[in-house]
Amino acid sequence: MAQEPVQLALGDAAARQLANATKTVPQLSTISPRWLTHLLQWQPVEAGIFRLNKVKNPESVRIACTKRDESELPQTFIDYEEQPREYFLNAVSTVLDVHTRVSDLYSSPHDQIKEQLRLTIELIKEQQESQLINNEDYGLLANVAESQRIYPLTGAPTPDDLDELLTKVWKEPAFFLAHPLAIAAFGRECTRRGVPPPTVSLFGSQFLTWRGIPLIPSDKVPVADGKTKILLLRVGDKRQGVIGLFQPGLPGEQSPGLSVRFMGINRNAIASYLISLYCSLAVLSDDALAVLEDVEVGKYHDYPDSYK
Repeated sequence: MAQEPVQLALGDAAARQLANATKTVPQLSTISPRWLTHLLQWQPVEAGIFRLNKVKNPESVRIACTKRDESELPQTFIDYEEQPREYFLNAVSTVLDVHTRVSDLYSSPHDQIKEQLRLTIELIKEQQESQLINNEDYGLLANVAESQRIYPLTGAPTPDDLDELLTKVWKEPAFFLAHPLAIAAFGRECTRRGVPPPTVSLFGSQFLTWRGIPLIPSDKVPVADGKTKILLLRVGDKRQGVIGLFQPGLPGEQSPGLSVRFMGINRNAIASYLISLYCSLAVLSDDALAVLEDVEVGKYHDYPDSYK
């Protein structure tokens, strides 16, 4: 009978029992760069209310030039809207529960409460960007004036379509905003026409551009039945563009508009934290925002589940 080989050295499996594994913090695959929130100008508001005053009938205001020998000066005045729109900050909130046993016993090398808060805040910020685009009250898509909505010439997004968008937001446009699938479709159309779009570096990342204006990707721009939208924005208060709104000086403020407050420990030894993010968005003038509707980006059944 053959003898079993004699083990001459410590095996890997046994040796690993004495080794410490290097552990990562939890990786959350749904985190995105959230470029929109970085590119907006954020304006603080008092008491969570922002009133947008506008000139009434701006097209009717006329300024006349006097003749050299005319003694009387022409008269005019600028009227204001009597019932301006008011924006109220919207809250994106949740309560995080952590059992004290977990935080007491299992917080090395990574603090359990810190990681739970970090991941929850990331999810809230993802929801914030989605609301800035899709909220039925203050979101970008809900606040495009009818005169600022256009449709593609052929279905797929082309250079001609983006040029048409630029005619709608021609006063210092800042960036296009589109789903990554729409940007890819536009890139294919440009390549097919022999005009591949150049790139620009922002925040250490590369972005396609058209006419020098970057195409900013966001997976929060909706895709449905193979169609999506491409937005073009002018941003900033001084440019009468699109601005973000937030409440400064919140109790437990972690970053602008974001508050984390400890709510206590209940009889079941559950520690609770209230996480709230207060924000809104305002389009200061109609020509600061335009949208290309019904952009075709391919077959719906070819998309990953996350796009459906």
